[in-house]
Amino acid sequence: MSRTQHSQRLSDDRFFPSEPAARAVARRLYEHVRRLPIVSPHGHTDPAWFSENRPFADPASLLVVPDHYVLRMLYSHGVPLESLGVERRDGGPVERDGRAIWRRLAQHWHVFRGTPARLWLTHTLEDVFGVGERLSPESADRIYDRIASCLPRDEFRPRALFERFNIEVLATTESPLDPLAHHAAIRASGWPGRVITAFRPDPVVDPEYERFAENVAALGRLTGEDCGSWRGYLRALANRRAFFAATGATSTDHGHPSASTADLSTSECEALFGRVLSGPSRAEAEQFRAQMLTEMARMSLEDGLVMQIHPGSLRNHNARVYERFGRDKGADIPMPTDYVHALKPLLDRFGNEPALTIVVFTLDETTYSRELAPLAGHYPALKLGPPWWFFDSPEGMWFFRRRVSETAGFYNTVGFNDDTRAFLSIPARHDLARRVDSAFLATWVVEHRIDEDEAAELMVDLAYGLAKRAYKL
Repeated sequence: MSRTQHSQRLSDDRFFPSEPAARAVARRLYEHVRRLPIVSPHGHTDPAWFSENRPFADPASLLVVPDHYVLRMLYSHGVPLESLGVERRDGGPVERDGRAIWRRLAQHWHVFRGTPARLWLTHTLEDVFGVGERLSPESADRIYDRIASCLPRDEFRPRALFERFNIEVLATTESPLDPLAHHAAIRASGWPGRVITAFRPDPVVDPEYERFAENVAALGRLTGEDCGSWRGYLRALANRRAFFAATGATSTDHGHPSASTADLSTSECEALFGRVLSGPSRAEAEQFRAQMLTEMARMSLEDGLVMQIHPGSLRNHNARVYERFGRDKGADIPMPTDYVHALKPLLDRFGNEPALTIVVFTLDETTYSRELAPLAGHYPALKLGPPWWFFDSPEGMWFFRRRVSETAGFYNTVGFNDDTRAFLSIPARHDLARRVDSAFLATWVVEHRIDEDEAAELMVDLAYGLAKRAYKL
């Protein structure tokens, strides 16, 4: 080994407590779940990967370009997104050499120290590709060549990796305007891997979404409904929800800036809908989104789709990045979010319905014990999503468990989901969650707050059972 080559091996005790008694319990709890199948009920991987099953092109396009965690950190250190192969909206020149992109990651590898992205990438390099040395400028080409030599092989194609990762079900996320052709192709192929979609209506329910009025018109053409009228618009949405459900969807997903809900009269809805189609004010856009969350809850009670609400992100905060590269390039920032008042109109209508499941996520961790845990600990329809985006980390997961477990209980949560575009990070993310939950419950066991046999049963639910039941999988 050269002076600059550092071996790297994942510790079997990573994320477990340092205290010996708790660590021993964590090891035993983790053994109950380490080989359980992965249930991934919410994510953003590309269904084309699984319908076409082509080899991934190169290490950079697989591990760097689609991962907004990686992009945002590199950008924060002055690395232009063009130099990382991110496509520009205007079609301008970007880096096409995967090796050059990989070298830029290696040059900045040190800036990822302590971040979950570093944990996931390290796990992926070792566990998927057998890389036994640390990424650095000196090792970059060796590691790149090792990964590149693997990718053309059949066992590294998307479907083979899906099976190797022991994924039982994987949900992608699509717009109501998507024809779901790739999902149809997966089903028609005879491959037994279960890849389903989730209904993400933001392009046609958020008046501040790009080309909103055009999207609503397209929805009308797609369904044959009059989307110039409020009733026709609702029928069109119900039509597409039914289409998604027939294709395998079990959930919807709503990425609104806030958790605001409303319960307007029909005449008020008709008037508001007319205004948002012709160019709404910011207040009107917010009121319309609020009403649509209530409408989506009503439809979920009718068609059985699980409803997910992902509020609290000021999306595309960096105007320059958004204008040049579009959405989802790491420029979204968490902001304070109210749930107690915001959700009340929806909960007044539907919160007492045990047949309805509404999974609420948050980027405002200050609300865990003050708002979310008490709400989920009372309303039958409400469940808490896991730590999400910025908090899907060891510290974020520990904080979540500490703040919600005593008030909401474990069984008003829905396990873990990875919420990722980075396919190869999925097993790493689930393994991290299983290890952190093992560590958390181990501390309760040694403090005599829960018996170890109950903790072992709970671990299986946290890693597998809760997500499968909550998302009707």
